[in-house]
Amino acid sequence: MVSFGSDNHSGVHPEVMAALHAANEGHVSAYGDDPWTREAEDLLRQEFGADSVPILVANGTGANLIALQSCLRPWDAVVCSDVAHINVDEGGAPERILGSKLIGLPTPDGRIVPEQLAATCERIGDEHAVQPKVLSLTQSTEYGTVYTAEQAGALVSEARRLGMKIHVDGARLANAAAALGISLGEAAAMFDADVISMGGTKNGLMGAEAVVFVDPGLGDQAKWIRKATTQLMSKHRYLAAQFIALLSDDLWRRNAEHSNTMARQLGERLVEVGVALTQPVEVNAVFAILPEPGELQAQYHFYEWLAADEYRFMCSWDTTDTDIEDFIAAVGLMSGN
Repeated sequence: MVSFGSDNHSGVHPEVMAALHAANEGHVSAYGDDPWTREAEDLLRQEFGADSVPILVANGTGANLIALQSCLRPWDAVVCSDVAHINVDEGGAPERILGSKLIGLPTPDGRIVPEQLAATCERIGDEHAVQPKVLSLTQSTEYGTVYTAEQAGALVSEARRLGMKIHVDGARLANAAAALGISLGEAAAMFDADVISMGGTKNGLMGAEAVVFVDPGLGDQAKWIRKATTQLMSKHRYLAAQFIALLSDDLWRRNAEHSNTMARQLGERLVEVGVALTQPVEVNAVFAILPEPGELQAQYHFYEWLAADEYRFMCSWDTTDTDIEDFIAAVGLMSGN
């Protein structure tokens, strides 16, 4: 099966698998007290700042929970897009595990704008109201759009004026950085981020994510939060080995650039056969109107999205030209082109 359902559906990049195999020798101490973890943390500090505090975790929901909990008091709330992963795709984990309210703002293209924040925060200081404390931004967004430096700067300026901390959900931060032609650290600095959830699983890893506290003060209790949220892995070296591979020889960028390029190609070819796109193709996601896909969806897995007849197509590090051309041929047959 060729799947355009998610970049989670692809296999593990061979360089990552080789790193896992190399780490699979002998005995080392558990729970992160090992050379692989120290090397991976050093590489993350090289990307995000010498004073940053990185920790490794197993999955994206856990990464977001740890990042957010470090910023929140019990009466605080998180402001996010209404389509943010934490709001619609994490099974209520932020509310259930953190006990914190999420305030979802309407975002037709996944991007929050500064003008939305003031009204959301108008009851700051009112003891009867939850206090918006963290602005959680997704880069790239759930609609495959990318905040520019100008958009990020204006938004963060308003959030700081309102006394908010900044969390970046970077499950696809690599794709955004590749699209903007900048480093991972620069992608975080655009938002003056206090803490980042740095994705790896969607970019060729078997299963590993990182939380990076750019504000080192927030990282003081990170290891206790990680343990309490069941994200401290015993055989930690296998998480670390994956990140060593990802951050070596620009593998993160090579994978992201490839998946972005494949998505642009897919978007262009869909338009050529008469399919309308609903969002600009900026990273590795394509959103398009495809009435009654029928057998096509059975042959090529992809997800229906929010609007009527709108579908999402994701490209991965291993998507090929042939995958795209075969899919376009099937679309053409379905539409009679």
